Amino acid sequence: MNNFKAKEFESKLLSEKYVRYTHSSGLDVFIFPKKMSTVYALFGVKYGSVDNSFITPDGKEITVPDGIAHFLEHKLFTNEDGSDSFERFSDYGADANAYTSFNKTAYLFSCSDELESSLGELIDFVTHPYFTPDSVESEIGIIAEEIRMYDDNPGDRCFYGMLEGMYKSHSIRRNICGTKASISKITADTLYDCYRSFYRPNNMALVICGDVDAEQLLNLIDVRLPESFCGSSVTRVNENQFEAPCVLSEYTERQMQVSKPIFSIGFKDTDISDDPRKRLRKDALMAIVNEILFSRAGDFYSSLFERKIISPAFSYGYTISASFAYNSLAGEADDPRLVLDEVKKHIEDVKRTGLDRGEFERAKRVMYAESVKLFDSVESIANALFSAFCEDEELFEYAEIISGITYEDAQKQFEEFFDNYSATLSVVSPITH
Repeated sequence: MNNFKAKEFESKLLSEKYVRYTHSSGLDVFIFPKKMSTVYALFGVKYGSVDNSFITPDGKEITVPDGIAHFLEHKLFTNEDGSDSFERFSDYGADANAYTSFNKTAYLFSCSDELESSLGELIDFVTHPYFTPDSVESEIGIIAEEIRMYDDNPGDRCFYGMLEGMYKSHSIRRNICGTKASISKITADTLYDCYRSFYRPNNMALVICGDVDAEQLLNLIDVRLPESFCGSSVTRVNENQFEAPCVLSEYTERQMQVSKPIFSIGFKDTDISDDPRKRLRKDALMAIVNEILFSRAGDFYSSLFERKIISPAFSYGYTISASFAYNSLAGEADDPRLVLDEVKKHIEDVKRTGLDRGEFERAKRVMYAESVKLFDSVESIANALFSAFCEDEELFEYAEIISGITYEDAQKQFEEFFDNYSATLSVVSPITH
């Protein structure tokens, strides 16, 4: 424990607590005690597909091929001795996985037994990269096939069509996996450049949630972290500064094998605060505003469904990070343009009348209940804790912000967001011959 400084976080509102242990290397280790039969652990880095342009710790400006963060995630599981860490986790009885998003990468496992063996393996393979020209070349074919699968998925294509319609140059408009052309440019050297720039202790977090002995695990972590695991991370390029508030195009369409048109409506948001707490508060406010405007329990959805304008499948949500933000609606409809017209009309109607106070109270209860439900699962807790780390937020703040939001707060957020909004419509329609 001598190499760790501890800070406890407790929420009386939620009756939950966890501890952040900061290692002498700068790595944050979060241990969230939870009396459950399964332990969930995650070793993640604040690095995703949008981080394509950056300045390395030694001052070198770099732009790397699209998809490299995801490519790096794949390659880390291969060890220098030729073994595969996935197989080792299986030998320990652990269920391992990994994922790359726009702004983070995570390596994870869940287990009921042999926690220390699995945790040691997680630390070892994430902190010991090994790339060769031959292994990189062989991986290109594997990931190219994964890209093909995503390209053939109508839902994915519709979603990226929305992002392409919203953004002119931001990396978020490009697929997390990259393209066949972009990944063909990836080399062992560029992988090492990215690893050495981002996979540094002050840019990473190790999260463990479950019924564990904290001191025992911290001793193991201290022993397994290599001495070379040190240093500060890169300077990122905030691509939001290059984006205009208006969308790039108001409509995009492609034809694929679908029985009925699917759509994604995107509302671009470039009003992003540098203050993480302000971003979190905006996230909470928009969650409540969306629930009021578009919930299945609301009159607007019922009207669209009863008039057969949309199918039952309908989703909505707000996304915000340090360099990008947008509100989105997605579903299935015979006439997606009519859906967008109805959405715009609905927004204008609410501008005249104001948000319904009864709906506000309902929406606030729904969003608060969702924020509490998160703590029923070790997986949800660990991933939320890692996401909070990546956004420089504190895990318990969201529920506390939700509980303190007033009707006036929500009304003000609604007016600010939809006063000068810019929307795009992405459609995937059936193939016509």
